[in-house]
Amino acid sequence: MTALAYSTTPYGQPSLSLRMPRAQEYDVIARITSRMKSAQAALPGGFPALAAALAENRKLWVELATDAALPANPLPLVVKVQILNLAQFTLNHTARILDGLETCDPLIDINLSIMKGLSGKGVTP
Repeated sequence: MTALAYSTTPYGQPSLSLRMPRAQEYDVIARITSRMKSAQAALPGGFPALAAALAENRKLWVELATDAALPANPLPLVVKVQILNLAQFTLNHTARILDGLETCDPLIDINLSIMKGLSGKGVTP
């Protein structure tokens, strides 16, 4: 590595631990949503990838619900309830997708809406 490369390395891409929590959440949701979209587009042969993406999405929503339910969480009660309701819908809808009864479209739409909120682009005053 050259001296110039060494000199710019610490100022390159910030590590995940140094980024703002909203940006971290956005990135995680974006990655999972992208995996769901790709896997759904590859059906029927992409079912294993879809199941893996759905498992990751389910884990995300369980984490979001768990965090929202904590007494120390500073979010307004109405937002906490909305997160819990979305998590419950996600779990139920995931089961229906895995049974072949539904598509990922509603889960993708929910995740995209959350991403818009995290980015500030979906918030209207």
